[in-house]
Amino acid sequence: MARRTSDYDEDDVRVRPGRRGSRPRTRIRPAHEDAVAALVTAVDRGRYRCLVDAGTDDERPVTAMRARELGRKSVVVGDRVALVGDLSGGPDALARIVRIEPRTSALRRTADDTDPFERVIVANADQLVVVAALADPEPRPRLIDRTLVAAYDAGMDPLLALTKADLAGPDALVAEYAPLGVPFVVTERGGDLAELRGHLSGRVSVLVGHSGVGKSTLVNALVPDAERAVSHVNAVTGRGRHTSSSALALELPDRAGWIIDTPGVRSFGLAHVTPENVIGAFEDLAEGAAERCPPQCDHLQDDCGLDGWVADGHATRARLDSLRRLLRAREGGDEA
Repeated sequence: MARRTSDYDEDDVRVRPGRRGSRPRTRIRPAHEDAVAALVTAVDRGRYRCLVDAGTDDERPVTAMRARELGRKSVVVGDRVALVGDLSGGPDALARIVRIEPRTSALRRTADDTDPFERVIVANADQLVVVAALADPEPRPRLIDRTLVAAYDAGMDPLLALTKADLAGPDALVAEYAPLGVPFVVTERGGDLAELRGHLSGRVSVLVGHSGVGKSTLVNALVPDAERAVSHVNAVTGRGRHTSSSALALELPDRAGWIIDTPGVRSFGLAHVTPENVIGAFEDLAEGAAERCPPQCDHLQDDCGLDGWVADGHATRARLDSLRRLLRAREGGDEA
């Protein structure tokens, strides 16, 4: 028997959900208090290789994806993250990254010196190792300068690693950077790396350099099972071929520290770096800039107060000249 309209009540009303459902949206997100800490060691096309319990006997690799609640936040090699989901590490297991812990440092670059969008390359490293060949290919001081600027901006300690000393001597390049007080090591193919290992011990170091300088060769010598591909230098252009396509974090033997290998670079955009960030790394000059420089001084202009600061004996002319070389490198131009 058919029901009359008067026989229906509110319990009989059916709401047809829209395309997005009928449940109201909420900004409340789960706290994920049971999430497990992990270290991001590699990134590959939206998948993140993480190491759970890194540095312990129980460490294991886990593949993860970004959770939707992260929004547009980027996850990079070196990030310390929180994982939920399948943490077994099996071939078909997939966890979710639900939180990125605060970073202690971030090495950044832009596509060029006019690009307003900066990109984080590596997180939480405390030392930037600038790898430069003494020959084959020839050193590129302009690119070295710009990489040093990025290190100072990130608050990382720089280290110069000069390779292929069996082909050319290091004295000229070492003298060029001596006023900056940047520590350096010199290596040759097949030589002893004990001094370099000493600088890397107990630290998280990121290796940066253009293609063909021997960066992957160093990585393979420092971490024998790394198996990073090694390139050759083009005899016509004098430049190497990119062999590392993405950053990769590797633990040194005996858990002596971490190194992060990065793809070879041919430019290093510094649109995000201010002169204040650079001069802040030079304590003997930063004080003079604060006391004597006019507002918004770029330290390259004629009325810069640092010239008088140096003339009064508070710092050396070589230090000021080196600082200004870095500031000019920051402004762009040829990096050859």
